[in-house]
Order: sequence, then C-alpha cells, then structure tokens
Amino acid sequence: MSKGRYIALDAMRGLTLALMIVVNTPGSWSAVYAPLLHADWHGWTFTDLVFPFFLFIVGAALFFSRQASAQPTRFEQCKKITRRAFMLVALGVFLEYYPFLTNLESLRLPGVLQRIGLAYALAAYIQVFIRPHWNLVLIAAILVLYSALLLCASDPYGLEGNILRAFDLAVLGESHLWAGKGLAFDPENLLGTVAATATVLIGFEAARWLRSGQSFWRLVLGLVVVGICSVVVAYGLPEPINKSLWTSAYVLLTGGLALLFLAGLLVLERGRLGAWVMQPFSILGQNPLFIYALSWLWVRSYSLVATEDGTLYDSLFLCLALAMPAKLASLVFALLHLGLLWLLAWWLHSRKIYIKL
Repeated sequence: MSKGRYIALDAMRGLTLALMIVVNTPGSWSAVYAPLLHADWHGWTFTDLVFPFFLFIVGAALFFSRQASAQPTRFEQCKKITRRAFMLVALGVFLEYYPFLTNLESLRLPGVLQRIGLAYALAAYIQVFIRPHWNLVLIAAILVLYSALLLCASDPYGLEGNILRAFDLAVLGESHLWAGKGLAFDPENLLGTVAATATVLIGFEAARWLRSGQSFWRLVLGLVVVGICSVVVAYGLPEPINKSLWTSAYVLLTGGLALLFLAGLLVLERGRLGAWVMQPFSILGQNPLFIYALSWLWVRSYSLVATEDGTLYDSLFLCLALAMPAKLASLVFALLHLGLLWLLAWWLHSRKIYIKL
C-alpha cells in the first residue's frame, strides 16, 4: 500500500476533533448523556477515548512530517520542536485565562493543549536522538516505569494520595490545579504526560507501519492483531484503567482501540463510497488546533454577554430546552456549534488555508 496521504487518518483526526467539541460544549453540564461524560474515576466511557485518539493522531502526523522533507541538524530539529511545544503550551494557558476574568494566582496551568505540546515534544525529541526501530522497546519501557512510579505513592490509584497529585502540588501549587472533584487534582497532570508520550509513540508506529510497503490487507491485519492484543493486555494488567492517572492499562486500551478504529477507517476508505463518507471529517481535521482553539474562545465569550437567564450561553440553551428534553437540548446545542465550526473549516478548505503552529 503506497499512498501520499491517507484519508482515513485525516478523517480520524476530524472525527476526534468533532467529538472533542461536542463533549466540551454541552448546553448544560447538568444535562448530559452518560456516554458524553468521562468516567468518574476508574473505568472508561466513550468520551475517555477522545483525547488519547487525538494524541495518537499527533504521533501519526509526527511520523509523516519527518518523512516529508530532509531533516536539518539535531540542534535545528530540537529548536523547531521546542518552539512548537512552547506555542502549544502558551496557547493552552491563554485559552484557560480567557476572558481574563480569573485571578492569575488561581489560574489553572495544566490543560489539554499543554499536554499535547509536552507529549509531542517528548516524542519528537525521542525521534531526533533514537532510531525509530527502538520505539516499541521505548513504549514498553515507559509503561513499565510509569506503572512502577505510580506504586511509589501511599495510595497509588486513589484521588488524594497518588504521586501525580503530590508532584503537581510541589511544582505548580494547589491554586493552579483543577479542583472539580473537591480537591486540587488535575487530570492533565505533569507526570501523566510521560505516559501520554507513549500514546503519541503508538500513533507514530501505526503510521510507520502504514508506510512499511506491505499489502493493504496485511497492513489492516497487523493493526487489528496488535490492537486486539493491546486491549487484552490492558485488561490483564494489575492496575485500573484510569484516564485521570493515564495508567499504562489506559494507554494500552486506548492505543489498541485507536489501532482497531484506524483499521476500520482504512477498510472504509477502500470502499467505493468510503472517501465520500469520510470527506466531511477530513475537512474538519485540516485545521484542528485552530478550530479547537476557536471553539473554546467562542463558547467562553458567551460569558461576557449578560442576559436575564444569566449569560448568553444559558439563554441559548434554555431556548432549546423549551422545545425538547434537557439532555437532548444540551446535545443539540453542542451539535449546532459543531455545525457552524464545520462551515468555517469548509471555507478554509475551499480556499486552501491551513493554519498551523
């Protein structure tokens, strides 16, 4: 199988972005269908696949970017990686701060873009200094060492006593962490980024496998076999599947499911109507970071407009809730925003505008 670009990967990126927008933009957080909420602690839901799938795609994109042109010196590569990672982290902090009503002493510092930037940087540095054929060994080493690290705490898999929280408290301070579970603990914690790097490397290896020159069905079979084995091993490990801790079991589960999902999209792409079906998601995935950042800014801007119901956000949701059940109204609210953002993505696509960091 030899192709310059894979519609399946573009569609996977766009679909993942679409789900991120839907999950992050309910009309009301008190009226959300269960599959669109994260697992409370251990276990997983459909929503817990979204972020690791995006990191998986980041890894695949990293592979293709390194294949696209001759690589400069290691110093120049590291300089470029550091610059991009810094911009992602800075953008994430900026989005968290917007609309600039939060006291800087209590500004949350970790976040989704921050983790993407750091995990991308770690995976990219690895590719600069270590040959790709060591990636599988590195993934295994990261997962084993990370699991051992978690066991160093008094309560390895608990909310309060885990080592990830202790590290964040020591480095960032309690006031800069998310406290949605009643105490300072951030699901995008610093040490968890190490395990998230393994997710990026799994995506890198998936892309490397696609470019290995194997026949189409052998490529798909390889993804399916490794994906199934990864899921089986995840459930066989003596640790819980936990997104907030980004446990090794969680990495293997989500990495395996990402491989299986990619295999399914590749088969769909091969079909007569596959490319047509995936085209809307491919369009959305062409400017993922811009669309994601805009969705965040757009929705947060509603808080700047006061209404009788509270804010413009509240009023828009209540208008929908008058015509349908609350949970359905909450979902429709998110889907309407997704639709508007897709129209913008289509406009950018039609003019071949690609906004990258």
